[in-house]
Amino acid sequence: MATITKTGRATSALVLLLGAAVVLNYVDRGAIGIAAPVMKTELGLSPEAYGLAFSAFFWVYAPVQLFTGWLCDRFSVYKLMAAGILLWAGSTLLMGFVGGFVGLMLLRIMLGVGESISFPGSSKIIARHVPPERRGLANAAIAAGIAWGPAIGTLAGGLIVASFGWREMFFVFGLATLLWLVPWRRTVSKLATTGYLDDGAHVPVSALISKWSLWSMSIVHCLGNYCFYFLLAWLPLFLVQSRGFTITQMTMLATLGYAVQGACAIAYGHFSDWWTRSGRSEAACRRWMMVASQVLAACAIVGLSQAHSALSIAILLCLAGAASASLSLNLYAVAQMFSGPRAAGTWIGVQNSFGNASGIFGPIVTGILVQRAGYETAFLVTAAVAAFGAVWWAVGVPKIEPIKLD
Repeated sequence: MATITKTGRATSALVLLLGAAVVLNYVDRGAIGIAAPVMKTELGLSPEAYGLAFSAFFWVYAPVQLFTGWLCDRFSVYKLMAAGILLWAGSTLLMGFVGGFVGLMLLRIMLGVGESISFPGSSKIIARHVPPERRGLANAAIAAGIAWGPAIGTLAGGLIVASFGWREMFFVFGLATLLWLVPWRRTVSKLATTGYLDDGAHVPVSALISKWSLWSMSIVHCLGNYCFYFLLAWLPLFLVQSRGFTITQMTMLATLGYAVQGACAIAYGHFSDWWTRSGRSEAACRRWMMVASQVLAACAIVGLSQAHSALSIAILLCLAGAASASLSLNLYAVAQMFSGPRAAGTWIGVQNSFGNASGIFGPIVTGILVQRAGYETAFLVTAAVAAFGAVWWAVGVPKIEPIKLD
């Protein structure tokens, strides 16, 4: 009993640290959006150049996950997580010294390499250590991190930029990320004394890429991320340039939306775990949560394109946050249901790689649309993508059940 309790505590600590790592992940990757209103002018970046610099992160982040996911299933995922965070923390710190477009591009690429471990590693650990009846809350920690990262980054970053400057923001964020390595090392050391069940024989990549369930999830991941990254990359600029808010006002509005997203993620996690413990279908719960959330996202984004007052924008951002919370939770929970612990790293590596392709082309497309047709057109295109995502969850994702790996 003492060993079980000790193992449970170590697992809970791991999940909390994984959530914290995702917070830092999104603080650091989204920092460029907070700095953009000031940094664009100082570095002389056009909308298209800014979109290109933002997307440079995903040029490596997306495809390299094919490799990092494979590594997670074959080597120590705990050491890989630490190495990735060390690299991305250093990249964030160095952005405070950047002097032009080329340097910014290179550091965004390095950031992408470091952060590529985050989701394959997290899903591997959750699939290995967390039982199905607790899967919702464990993934809710990740989903909350996806929301609270931008919330904390937007609030803290916006205040730092307004008070001290954009370079100082990158210094602070980079150093804060490095501190995560201290509790991680201690927690992993404690886990090593309790042991864990072996995942079983490695699953070859060829056994996964032939599964339609993997590709259907990759498609819906790409559709959902297009909408999320649109708001992450362009919302600060939209609120400042198109709606006339100050940086401080923009910071408060954006932070509210992300805070609601994080709170909803925790609530959805509790709800889905309760649903599963009651004997109902976990698969049906997650599928229809996603259909509803994608419809809600489409409506909120259309509304944002027409809203002008702070109150209406705040309400719509809260609705968009509630929708994004479901996306962040269920994309990974469903993938873990399909793959199981043996293949979770590779599966998420492939899914996240293709799912984040929208981070490559989305900001560039939006930059072109904003420069040539204005923000309203960019918002409407994004809403259409969200609506198609709802349809895909309803009919494109096959029956959600563990795939045959042998």
